[in-house]
Amino acid sequence: MAMILDILKFPDPFLKTKALPVERVDDGIRKLIDDMIETMYKAKGIGLASVQVGADRRVVVLDVPGDGDEERVQGRNLLALVNPEIVSSEGQTIYEEGCLSVPGFTADVERFSKLTVRALDRDGKPIEVTAEGLFAIALQHEIDHIDGILFIDRLSRLKREMIKRRIKKSLEAGEKAL
Repeated sequence: MAMILDILKFPDPFLKTKALPVERVDDGIRKLIDDMIETMYKAKGIGLASVQVGADRRVVVLDVPGDGDEERVQGRNLLALVNPEIVSSEGQTIYEEGCLSVPGFTADVERFSKLTVRALDRDGKPIEVTAEGLFAIALQHEIDHIDGILFIDRLSRLKREMIKRRIKKSLEAGEKAL
């Protein structure tokens, strides 16, 4: 049975972990995938990377609404990727991103507008996914996580430092409230 995992929050140092490749997709990896899916849905996210839940393996899950989806149907676009790797990319786009590990903060991030990713599915079979729009952005965001990169790391130094100061202030305010 899947369980809800704790999502690590910035500035937790584990979020800077570069995850290790999965050697074999086994029941342990499938359990991690199932737990990550449940955790992502509970947090109302569209993507989650293993590093965000304290696992140092290259696993991501996504459920990104399609362009024509008037309402989000949970599971319609569900995808689990093991050892995802961007093999081609083109174009540039800017999108206002947020993150379950940096709650309450968003910023414009420059990303590729279209890309192709190779990975293994939950059964260990090779798959290739081509994505554009929000799906492409979410894929890049989650792959960044398993490389130890947060979306705020992609911002200018000034913007990144401003967000870090605001996060530090809100953490200090939260501690004083206890």
